[in-house]
Amino acid sequence: MDKKIARHLSKDPVLKKLLQTHPPPDFRQSAGLFPDLLRSIVGQQLSGKAAETIHRRFLNLFDDRPPTAETLLTLDTDTLRSAGLSRQKASYLQNVADFFLREKIEHSNLTNMDDETIIQYLTQIKGVGRWTVEMILMFSLNRPDILPLDDLGIQKGMARLYQIEEKGKALKNKMTETAAPWRPYRSYACWYLWQSLK
Repeated sequence: MDKKIARHLSKDPVLKKLLQTHPPPDFRQSAGLFPDLLRSIVGQQLSGKAAETIHRRFLNLFDDRPPTAETLLTLDTDTLRSAGLSRQKASYLQNVADFFLREKIEHSNLTNMDDETIIQYLTQIKGVGRWTVEMILMFSLNRPDILPLDDLGIQKGMARLYQIEEKGKALKNKMTETAAPWRPYRSYACWYLWQSLK
């Protein structure tokens, strides 16, 4: 992580402690936009271990090759379900593949779009919500200033570390207010909040 980012985040005393006790962020974990989006959908509403197991089984359907939109659409729902996916998630994965083919989406198509435009664009896909796209923005597109307000880990970390007691919309407002000084590096701050939960 750039020293400039560390200096900026260290102005917050809570983050300063986290920077001293946790490893720096690693946002270069991307397998590519399409596989990352599939992985996010597979992992929706699952524990990390369960998500990892089902994702591994899902990848095995492609004979150790990275899934593409074309190859995914050759698999029927029952084949996808054999990996442990629900019927609904299998349908969502097919929706993503169909959208990527129809829209001819490449990583480069999104580089000139701002964060909110990408969120609006990709949430057109049934089964892809704001949180999923925020994870793509952080980990696939390496956008530095994402604050995923719906992420339970971020909510839990901020509530604990910043003594935020609000719930619902008031919680999100307080999170946004608390995170304002972290701009333009909120993605990095979120990494440390996740690390604080381990």
